[in-house]
Amino acid sequence: MKNLFDIKGKVAIVTGGSRGIGAMIAKGYVENGVRTYISARKKQELAETEQQLSELGECIGIAADLSRLEGIEAFVTAIKAREETIDILVNNAGAAWGEDILSFPESGWDKVMDINLKAPFFLTQQLQPLLKQAGSRATPSRIINISSIHGLISPSLPTYSYSASKAGMIQLTRHLAVAMATDNIRVNGIAPGFFPSKMTAFALAEEGEAIGAKNLLGRIGEPEDIAGAAIYLASRASAWMTGHTLVLDGGEVASAGAV
Repeated sequence: MKNLFDIKGKVAIVTGGSRGIGAMIAKGYVENGVRTYISARKKQELAETEQQLSELGECIGIAADLSRLEGIEAFVTAIKAREETIDILVNNAGAAWGEDILSFPESGWDKVMDINLKAPFFLTQQLQPLLKQAGSRATPSRIINISSIHGLISPSLPTYSYSASKAGMIQLTRHLAVAMATDNIRVNGIAPGFFPSKMTAFALAEEGEAIGAKNLLGRIGEPEDIAGAAIYLASRASAWMTGHTLVLDGGEVASAGAV
Protein backbone atom coordinates (compact mmCIF):
# COMPACT_ATOMS: atom_id res chain seq x y z
CA MET A 1 0.00 0.00 0.00
CA LYS A 2 2.86 2.36 -0.66
CA ASN A 3 2.47 5.62 -2.61
CA LEU A 4 -1.32 5.68 -2.35
CA PHE A 5 -1.32 9.46 -2.74
CA ASP A 6 1.35 9.66 -5.44
CA ILE A 7 0.22 11.76 -8.44
CA LYS A 8 3.63 12.52 -9.93
CA GLY A 9 3.74 12.48 -13.73
CA LYS A 10 0.03 13.11 -14.25
CA VAL A 11 -1.48 15.91 -16.33
CA ALA A 12 -4.15 18.13 -14.78
CA ILE A 13 -6.38 21.05 -15.70
CA VAL A 14 -7.59 23.43 -13.00
CA THR A 15 -10.10 26.00 -14.21
CA GLY A 16 -10.13 29.29 -12.34
CA GLY A 17 -6.61 28.40 -11.30
CA SER A 18 -5.14 31.88 -11.05
CA ARG A 19 -6.41 32.68 -7.56
CA GLY A 20 -8.30 31.42 -4.52
CA ILE A 21 -9.14 27.75 -4.18
CA GLY A 22 -8.09 27.05 -7.77
CA ALA A 23 -4.59 28.41 -7.17
CA MET A 24 -4.34 26.43 -3.92
CA ILE A 25 -5.20 23.20 -5.74
CA ALA A 26 -2.89 24.00 -8.65
CA LYS A 27 0.00 24.65 -6.27
CA GLY A 28 -0.61 21.34 -4.53
CA TYR A 29 -0.53 19.51 -7.85
CA VAL A 30 2.54 21.33 -9.18
CA GLU A 31 4.48 20.70 -5.97
CA ASN A 32 3.66 17.00 -6.27
CA GLY A 33 4.95 16.59 -9.80
CA VAL A 34 1.81 17.14 -11.88
CA ARG A 35 1.99 19.09 -15.14
CA THR A 36 -0.80 21.52 -14.40
CA TYR A 37 -2.75 23.74 -16.79
CA ILE A 38 -4.59 26.65 -15.23
CA SER A 39 -7.22 28.83 -16.88
CA ALA A 40 -8.62 32.26 -16.08
CA ARG A 41 -10.15 35.21 -17.92
CA LYS A 42 -7.76 37.86 -16.62
CA LYS A 43 -4.49 37.44 -18.50
CA GLN A 44 -2.28 39.45 -16.15
CA GLU A 45 -3.43 37.59 -13.05
CA LEU A 46 -3.06 34.29 -14.89
CA ALA A 47 0.48 35.14 -15.99
CA GLU A 48 1.50 36.08 -12.46
CA THR A 49 0.21 32.80 -10.99
CA GLU A 50 1.79 30.82 -13.83
CA GLN A 51 5.14 32.42 -13.10
CA GLN A 52 4.88 31.78 -9.36
CA LEU A 53 3.89 28.14 -9.74
CA SER A 54 6.45 27.50 -12.48
CA GLU A 55 9.14 28.09 -9.88
CA LEU A 56 7.82 25.00 -8.07
CA GLY A 57 7.24 22.71 -11.05
CA GLU A 58 5.43 22.62 -14.37
CA CYS A 59 2.52 25.06 -14.76
CA ILE A 60 1.00 26.37 -18.00
CA GLY A 61 -1.57 29.15 -18.07
CA ILE A 62 -4.18 29.41 -20.84
CA ALA A 63 -6.48 32.42 -20.87
CA ALA A 64 -10.11 31.45 -21.46
CA ASP A 65 -13.66 32.65 -20.97
CA LEU A 66 -15.42 29.41 -20.06
CA SER A 67 -18.82 31.07 -19.62
CA ARG A 68 -19.32 30.86 -23.39
CA LEU A 69 -19.31 27.71 -25.53
CA GLU A 70 -16.94 29.42 -27.96
CA GLY A 71 -14.51 30.03 -25.10
CA ILE A 72 -14.72 26.41 -24.00
CA GLU A 73 -14.05 25.20 -27.54
CA ALA A 74 -11.04 27.51 -27.89
CA PHE A 75 -9.64 26.32 -24.56
CA VAL A 76 -10.06 22.65 -25.47
CA THR A 77 -8.38 23.27 -28.82
CA ALA A 78 -5.41 24.81 -27.01
CA ILE A 79 -5.21 21.81 -24.67
CA LYS A 80 -5.41 19.31 -27.54
CA ALA A 81 -2.54 21.10 -29.27
CA ARG A 82 -0.37 20.29 -26.25
CA GLU A 83 -1.72 17.02 -24.82
CA GLU A 84 -3.14 13.75 -26.14
CA THR A 85 -4.54 12.73 -22.77
CA ILE A 86 -5.66 14.37 -19.52
CA ASP A 87 -5.58 12.56 -16.18
CA ILE A 88 -7.31 15.12 -13.95
CA LEU A 89 -9.91 17.81 -14.62
CA VAL A 90 -10.78 20.17 -11.77
CA ASN A 91 -13.91 22.19 -12.56
CA ASN A 92 -13.30 25.07 -10.18
CA ALA A 93 -13.97 28.34 -12.03
CA GLY A 94 -16.85 30.14 -10.36
CA ALA A 95 -18.74 33.39 -9.90
CA ALA A 96 -21.17 34.80 -7.36
CA TRP A 97 -23.86 37.48 -7.28
CA GLY A 98 -25.66 38.85 -4.25
CA GLU A 99 -28.77 40.99 -4.29
CA ASP A 100 -32.13 41.28 -2.56
CA ILE A 101 -34.65 38.74 -3.84
CA LEU A 102 -37.02 41.47 -5.08
CA SER A 103 -34.37 43.12 -7.24
CA PHE A 104 -32.22 40.13 -8.17
CA PRO A 105 -31.59 40.52 -11.94
CA GLU A 106 -31.75 37.96 -14.70
CA SER A 107 -28.20 38.91 -15.65
CA GLY A 108 -26.99 37.98 -12.16
CA TRP A 109 -28.72 34.63 -12.39
CA ASP A 110 -27.45 33.81 -15.88
CA LYS A 111 -23.85 34.92 -15.27
CA VAL A 112 -23.49 32.66 -12.26
CA MET A 113 -25.22 29.67 -13.83
CA ASP A 114 -23.16 29.96 -17.01
CA ILE A 115 -19.80 29.76 -15.27
CA ASN A 116 -20.73 27.61 -12.25
CA LEU A 117 -22.85 24.93 -13.90
CA LYS A 118 -23.01 25.18 -17.68
CA ALA A 119 -19.25 25.54 -18.15
CA PRO A 120 -18.30 22.43 -16.11
CA PHE A 121 -20.77 20.31 -18.07
CA PHE A 122 -19.66 21.38 -21.53
CA LEU A 123 -15.96 21.41 -20.66
CA THR A 124 -16.32 17.88 -19.31
CA GLN A 125 -18.20 16.89 -22.46
CA GLN A 126 -15.44 18.17 -24.74
CA LEU A 127 -12.55 16.78 -22.68
CA GLN A 128 -14.15 13.37 -22.19
CA PRO A 129 -12.17 11.74 -25.05
CA LEU A 130 -8.85 12.86 -23.53
CA LEU A 131 -9.88 11.69 -20.06
CA LYS A 132 -11.10 8.36 -21.41
CA GLN A 133 -7.86 7.84 -23.32
CA ALA A 134 -5.83 8.39 -20.15
CA GLY A 135 -7.91 6.17 -17.88
CA SER A 136 -7.81 2.45 -17.24
CA ARG A 137 -9.45 0.11 -14.76
CA ALA A 138 -6.30 0.18 -12.63
CA THR A 139 -5.63 3.91 -12.97
CA PRO A 140 -8.86 5.77 -13.77
CA SER A 141 -8.94 9.39 -14.81
CA ARG A 142 -10.48 11.91 -12.42
CA ILE A 143 -12.96 14.74 -12.61
CA ILE A 144 -13.20 16.88 -9.47
CA ASN A 145 -16.07 19.35 -9.30
CA ILE A 146 -15.78 22.20 -6.82
CA SER A 147 -19.15 22.91 -5.23
CA SER A 148 -19.77 24.67 -1.89
CA ILE A 149 -21.41 24.02 1.44
CA HIS A 150 -23.95 26.61 0.28
CA GLY A 151 -25.23 23.93 -2.06
CA LEU A 152 -26.12 21.97 1.10
CA ILE A 153 -27.21 24.60 3.62
CA SER A 154 -28.83 28.01 3.14
CA PRO A 155 -26.37 30.91 3.22
CA SER A 156 -27.08 34.09 5.13
CA LEU A 157 -26.24 36.21 2.07
CA PRO A 158 -28.74 36.74 -0.82
CA THR A 159 -26.64 34.72 -3.28
CA TYR A 160 -29.55 32.79 -4.78
CA SER A 161 -28.01 31.81 -8.10
CA TYR A 162 -24.75 30.81 -6.42
CA SER A 163 -26.31 28.42 -3.92
CA ALA A 164 -28.60 26.95 -6.59
CA SER A 165 -25.67 26.42 -8.95
CA LYS A 166 -23.62 24.71 -6.27
CA ALA A 167 -26.48 22.39 -5.35
CA GLY A 168 -26.75 21.63 -9.05
CA MET A 169 -23.05 20.84 -9.19
CA ILE A 170 -23.45 18.19 -6.48
CA GLN A 171 -26.18 16.47 -8.48
CA LEU A 172 -24.25 16.86 -11.73
CA THR A 173 -21.34 15.10 -10.05
CA ARG A 174 -23.55 12.12 -9.26
CA HIS A 175 -25.02 12.03 -12.77
CA LEU A 176 -21.67 12.29 -14.53
CA ALA A 177 -20.25 9.56 -12.30
CA VAL A 178 -22.91 7.18 -13.59
CA ALA A 179 -22.42 8.23 -17.21
CA MET A 180 -18.63 7.90 -17.14
CA ALA A 181 -18.04 4.87 -14.93
CA THR A 182 -17.54 2.50 -17.86
CA ASP A 183 -15.06 4.95 -19.41
CA ASN A 184 -12.73 4.52 -16.42
CA ILE A 185 -13.38 8.08 -15.27
CA ARG A 186 -14.13 8.76 -11.61
CA VAL A 187 -16.23 11.84 -10.89
CA ASN A 188 -16.23 13.31 -7.40
CA GLY A 189 -16.52 16.74 -5.85
CA ILE A 190 -15.49 18.96 -2.97
CA ALA A 191 -17.90 21.26 -1.12
CA PRO A 192 -15.61 23.75 0.63
CA GLY A 193 -16.55 25.90 3.54
CA PHE A 194 -14.89 29.29 4.06
CA PHE A 195 -11.48 29.72 2.45
CA PRO A 196 -9.66 33.05 1.92
CA SER A 197 -10.12 34.27 -1.67
CA LYS A 198 -11.09 37.34 -3.63
CA MET A 199 -14.70 36.13 -3.54
CA THR A 200 -14.67 35.93 0.26
CA ALA A 201 -12.39 38.93 0.98
CA PHE A 202 -15.27 41.23 1.89
CA ALA A 203 -16.69 38.84 4.48
CA LEU A 204 -13.23 38.21 5.92
CA ALA A 205 -12.60 41.95 6.25
CA GLU A 206 -15.98 42.46 7.93
CA GLU A 207 -15.97 39.52 10.34
CA GLY A 208 -12.35 38.47 10.65
CA GLU A 209 -11.69 35.49 12.93
CA ALA A 210 -15.37 35.30 13.86
CA ILE A 211 -15.94 33.45 10.59
CA GLY A 212 -13.84 30.54 11.80
CA ALA A 213 -15.83 30.38 15.01
CA LYS A 214 -18.89 29.32 13.00
CA ASN A 215 -17.54 25.80 12.51
CA LEU A 216 -16.62 23.04 14.93
CA LEU A 217 -12.85 23.36 14.42
CA GLY A 218 -12.73 27.10 15.04
CA ARG A 219 -10.78 28.28 12.00
CA ILE A 220 -11.13 28.99 8.28
CA GLY A 221 -9.76 26.71 5.60
CA GLU A 222 -6.07 26.76 4.72
CA PRO A 223 -4.37 25.97 1.39
CA GLU A 224 -3.19 22.56 2.62
CA ASP A 225 -6.77 21.58 3.44
CA ILE A 226 -8.13 22.00 -0.08
CA ALA A 227 -4.94 20.82 -1.77
CA GLY A 228 -4.94 17.67 0.34
CA ALA A 229 -8.52 16.84 -0.59
CA ALA A 230 -7.80 17.45 -4.28
CA ILE A 231 -4.70 15.25 -4.15
CA TYR A 232 -6.68 12.47 -2.47
CA LEU A 233 -9.38 12.58 -5.16
CA ALA A 234 -6.74 12.51 -7.90
CA SER A 235 -4.77 9.61 -6.41
CA ARG A 236 -5.01 5.84 -6.17
CA ALA A 237 -6.26 6.28 -2.60
CA SER A 238 -9.72 7.23 -3.93
CA ALA A 239 -9.89 4.76 -6.84
CA TRP A 240 -13.02 3.04 -5.48
CA MET A 241 -14.92 6.27 -4.93
CA THR A 242 -17.18 7.98 -7.45
CA GLY A 243 -20.28 10.15 -7.41
CA HIS A 244 -19.57 11.69 -4.01
CA THR A 245 -18.86 15.21 -2.79
CA LEU A 246 -16.48 15.67 0.13
CA VAL A 247 -17.63 18.29 2.61
CA LEU A 248 -14.55 20.26 3.63
CA ASP A 249 -15.75 22.86 6.10
CA GLY A 250 -14.42 22.29 9.61
CA GLY A 251 -17.78 20.79 10.60
CA GLU A 252 -20.02 23.74 9.68
CA VAL A 253 -22.60 21.62 7.85
CA ALA A 254 -22.56 19.00 10.61
CA SER A 255 -23.33 21.67 13.20
CA ALA A 256 -25.85 23.65 11.14
CA GLY A 257 -28.90 24.38 13.27
CA ALA A 258 -27.20 23.32 16.49
CA VAL A 259 -27.87 25.52 19.52
